[in-house]
Amino acid sequence: MSRWPELAAHLANVNEVTEGSRVSIFITSPAVVEAADAFVREVYRRGGLPQVQLTDETYDRYALDFASDAVLGAPGPMELASMNWADVHVSFRGMIAPPDTIDERRLSLQRAGKGTVSTARWQNTRWTLVRVPSPEWAELINVSYADLMAEFFASTLAKWSAHKRSLETLCAQLDETSIVRIQDADTDLTLNCTGRTWVPFAGDANLPDGEIATAPREDGVEGSIRFPGTFWFGGARITDLDLTFERGVVTDARAREGGEFVSRILETPGARTVGELGIGTNPAMTTMTGDLLLDEKILGTVHIALGRSYPQCGGLNESTIHWDIVKDLRGGGSLFADDTALIDNGDVQPVLKRDYDGG
Repeated sequence: MSRWPELAAHLANVNEVTEGSRVSIFITSPAVVEAADAFVREVYRRGGLPQVQLTDETYDRYALDFASDAVLGAPGPMELASMNWADVHVSFRGMIAPPDTIDERRLSLQRAGKGTVSTARWQNTRWTLVRVPSPEWAELINVSYADLMAEFFASTLAKWSAHKRSLETLCAQLDETSIVRIQDADTDLTLNCTGRTWVPFAGDANLPDGEIATAPREDGVEGSIRFPGTFWFGGARITDLDLTFERGVVTDARAREGGEFVSRILETPGARTVGELGIGTNPAMTTMTGDLLLDEKILGTVHIALGRSYPQCGGLNESTIHWDIVKDLRGGGSLFADDTALIDNGDVQPVLKRDYDGG
């Protein structure tokens, strides 16, 4: 039996879809049509007006091949109009395999244009992004597609209200924290979170979900961090990324692959500053996929986002970029909130293990 209707009902609930709701829906590949179909049916059933756009990532690649720089850097006018029209936005993002080669300079221009649309989504709508695994992505990372989908539904259809209450308790404790420290053999990074607010994410803005996050002080990040292995951002392949911070700003960035793309992203205003510090809390997610929207939720990981801050956390940084980068600490890393260990030498501590009942 299909579980997409369950997910559709959840999306309609958390985004408060009711009579007269204007609902913008993006689908980024034909592979997510079944999920979108179920949601469109649910919106109509509740009296809303859904409008669907095919924002296929394949078309984005055609743009990279042929469009002018000016076209690449401009936000899609229909996408932007959709965000200005809608009360609610839901994006079903299929995981399509990245290209073998990509022009990193042109991709950075395209990401800036898309960032303008994302900013309008944040400002104007109630929204959820749904990242849907695909057989081709499972093949890319050499894991079972069936196992990946089992993790997906266990991490999207959960008793989110209970998990959120548990995360709220943890966030209240962390609100008293001054310094968060991330450490392993290749990393020693401190983030000053004094006076900033921690917030829970439990089944509403991103699916799969399960994390807590704050906005470090804009001048309060010091040290270096390594993100080993390969991950993708906007189709760009990045391997073994190293970042160095001084007074909150990236002063050096190196990568074995994708270095030019990283450098160009960092040229975007506000992109050298950390807008978010996040900690994964979802025990149903265990497979590192190389896809940031999934990996950032895994219990035992920590992530930073370069660029735009969450204003509800007290962050002040503004940017069209919000780039989450995930570090897996389960292999021996540590995460401290002042003197309290949240992850100690790869072991998730009881304080971070929260109530969770996956679907």
